[in-house]
Amino acid sequence: MAIETAFMALLQWSPALISGFGQNILISLCAIGLGTLLGLLVGAMAVSPWRLLRLPGRLWVQVFRNAPWLVLIYFTTYVFPFEIHVGSAYIPFPDWAKVTIGLALPASANVAEILRGALASIPGTQWEAARSLALSRLQIACSIIVPQCVKRMLAPWMNLYAVVTMGTALASLVGVHDVIDTAQIASNTVNMTGFTVLVYLSLLVLFFAYCYPISRLTQRLERRYAFY
Repeated sequence: MAIETAFMALLQWSPALISGFGQNILISLCAIGLGTLLGLLVGAMAVSPWRLLRLPGRLWVQVFRNAPWLVLIYFTTYVFPFEIHVGSAYIPFPDWAKVTIGLALPASANVAEILRGALASIPGTQWEAARSLALSRLQIACSIIVPQCVKRMLAPWMNLYAVVTMGTALASLVGVHDVIDTAQIASNTVNMTGFTVLVYLSLLVLFFAYCYPISRLTQRLERRYAFY
């Protein structure tokens, strides 16, 4: 009877849990998008021949690749204001946006490292051969190097996105109403041990169902471009 009651309660809370998981997905998509744009810029700086650009880029990578994600989330949550004053208007700065920035920082460092690794994997003889054809550095980069880098970066980038998605579970610790926060509310409301176990098991299923296909696709891409 208790098991049936727990399943009925889970069924009632399922729409709220799915809605909360949508918040996690939104944060993950925004974080990986922002982190990718920033990471490509930082990665280009890190491999730059100019020391003034290369040192800040490498420092960024070392700092944010080795910083705990939870610390970064707390940092961005408390360092940014609750609202931004633009002229006479006050624009709210929600907690989920701060968490997005907190996750985008380590994501950017990892994207920069992925870019560096992709560039390093391309034989230098390709640059030399392209120069012998009188191609400019920009033409070589756009026509020869970048297409290869994109294919070599795709699999680790997707793997990084799956990791960022799982990292969004930390958002509830700073007050974001995500799927973890919804599960806590549901557990406190129903107040049944069986339901608590069942609801958190459901969260594992949700994250697994979302991240596992990404992992499988990543493995396929790795095999496809293994000898590219």
